Amino acid sequence: MDRPQFRAYFLHPRFWLLWLGLGLLWLVVQLPYRVQLVLGRGLGALMYRTAGARPAIAARNLELCFPQMSAAERERLLRENFASTGIAFFEMAMSWWWPRSRLARLAHIEGLEHLQQAQQEGQGVILMALHFTTLEIGAALLGQHHTIDGMYREHKNPLFDYVQRRGRERHNPDATAIEREDIRAMLKVLRAGRAIWYAPDQDYGRKQSIFVPLFGVSAATVTATTKFARLGKARVVPFTQERLADGSGYRLVIHPPLSDFPGESEEADCLRINQWIELAVSQHPEQYLWAHRRFKTRPEGEPRLYRKRRK
Repeated sequence: MDRPQFRAYFLHPRFWLLWLGLGLLWLVVQLPYRVQLVLGRGLGALMYRTAGARPAIAARNLELCFPQMSAAERERLLRENFASTGIAFFEMAMSWWWPRSRLARLAHIEGLEHLQQAQQEGQGVILMALHFTTLEIGAALLGQHHTIDGMYREHKNPLFDYVQRRGRERHNPDATAIEREDIRAMLKVLRAGRAIWYAPDQDYGRKQSIFVPLFGVSAATVTATTKFARLGKARVVPFTQERLADGSGYRLVIHPPLSDFPGESEEADCLRINQWIELAVSQHPEQYLWAHRRFKTRPEGEPRLYRKRRK
């Protein structure tokens, strides 16, 4: 995909309000990092009260995944999760606009040798990540040390799409943005020995999924990880990230490649992936994106797990 280009059309009055919002956000993220953590927590508290159905979805997910917790424990976790989501708003802007040197001081990276070794051997890598709230800044920090291609879905607002892509791609000068549905392009870059950020932890419907347990709940789990690894002749390398509690930045971990993957069946592979997701999420559940309807698609005959959306 070609690099994003500024267009005179972006100066049209329809975009003025967005320009104003982006300008204010740019000013705010010039503040010290710890101040932005405080601001983010405040924004998260506001979102908790005003974000419509999202708190209820997140609460339902926590109830399904952590039934051993008391209601009070889940409520505390839910509030912390929205605090993390609020912080993520400022992390997004930091990753787009902070000088690279300032951003780099927040990175604590482990396991980079796994990506470097694969690159030296000309081996493609599926960098298997998760939808943590720290997703945006984690990808930016890793992108300063290793080229990572990414799956991409165009934003409906063309100006926001331009700003977002420009902010993301500045950390990877030779990276490729691949349309999420362009499977051929993804396999091509894997076979060329490149690494692609890919997250298999959301509900993409019944068509490309099979049902395996996730936190004890039957979950529609995409089989694409197996297909991409096999057809792209690629290693699957798990990647996790966390916002450090002491305010010193972020711990990024590139884990060793999954051994014997693909395995004996797609079902076994999906179960293995979900077990890894459970382990990774359980370590920092407050930083995971719980507001997604992860269990929306149900096996035949099973009742829905979320309330119907209000029209």
